[in-house]
Amino acid sequence: MDKNSEEFLYKYLNNASPTGFESSGQQIWLDYIKPYIHDYISDTYGTMVGVVNPDAPYKVVIEAHADEISWFVNYISSDGYIYVIRNGGSDHQIAPSKRVNIHTKDGIVKGIFGWPAIHVRDRVKEETPSLKNLFIDCGCASKEEVEAKGIHVGSVVTFDDELMELNDKYYVGRALDNRIGGFIIAQALKRISENNIELPFGLYVVNAVQEEIGLRGAEMIARRIKPDVAIITDVCHDTYSPMYDKKTQGEQKAGNGPVLTYGPAVQNNLLNMIIEVAESKNIPFQRSAASRMTGTDTDAFAYSDIGVASALISTPLKYMHTTVETAHKDDVENVSNLIYEFLVQLKSGHDFRYIK
Repeated sequence: MDKNSEEFLYKYLNNASPTGFESSGQQIWLDYIKPYIHDYISDTYGTMVGVVNPDAPYKVVIEAHADEISWFVNYISSDGYIYVIRNGGSDHQIAPSKRVNIHTKDGIVKGIFGWPAIHVRDRVKEETPSLKNLFIDCGCASKEEVEAKGIHVGSVVTFDDELMELNDKYYVGRALDNRIGGFIIAQALKRISENNIELPFGLYVVNAVQEEIGLRGAEMIARRIKPDVAIITDVCHDTYSPMYDKKTQGEQKAGNGPVLTYGPAVQNNLLNMIIEVAESKNIPFQRSAASRMTGTDTDAFAYSDIGVASALISTPLKYMHTTVETAHKDDVENVSNLIYEFLVQLKSGHDFRYIK
């Protein structure tokens, strides 16, 4: 990886982009891809789209989502403790003793998720962390002191954790789900530009907002672009990690390659083309199956407008929705490579219908 790409990766993943508050991360992402696009779209809620060949009638999307899970301030007690609700699928069990950033219009206020000492908790009926008892301490002794710092009901809170590397093999941090996907599609775009590839179609590189609360950004932008093809990136579970059951959760492992999903929202002719590309280019891949919905932006694109040929390429991830989400460097490279190789062989106007 070149220095510019590495700097982008760290800057982008370390930036906070909570659901509904993605704009600062979107600006970082847009600034990085601008040299490789002809135009861009920014919609009302913050989804960013880099466009190559904007006048081409045949439209192809590669997509990731930009938002991360977080918390909202929900109540401030008279003695200055802050109680929260989820913004997305934040895990209450990992919160105690975590450091947090409380985002205000005047900047970051530091806080911590406090928790009673082990010595004093009831050993018979010991409480476990829940939204009923989680609280944030920002060093204030009253509600008025908290509010004087710019904190109010609705202030958003993120964990204070940054990207690191583990054993020179893995990226570790919060919000790899799915800003690692934003990095992956940006790298595929960069490679197309640097290799002077003249695509015969319009390429729409989409970084969608609000996936973590129901695929909302993808729903909006899919209707606006009306693409012919959509390749969605997201993350899936490394089921070789402890406490997973492969019989019910499938068999995927970080380091073994991109995961290609089968399911009703995935268009099989498109999926088969991706598999053929992977096999011809010796890109390792794994398979998974989705019952009913994939739970990713694939569903939003597939079922938008009159239906879009859509497929899902996932990066296997350890410890999803924690502050130590872990992705293998080889998978990051191989997902981006697979997307690139798919794009350079795709012909404009390709008809993916089953019956013609």
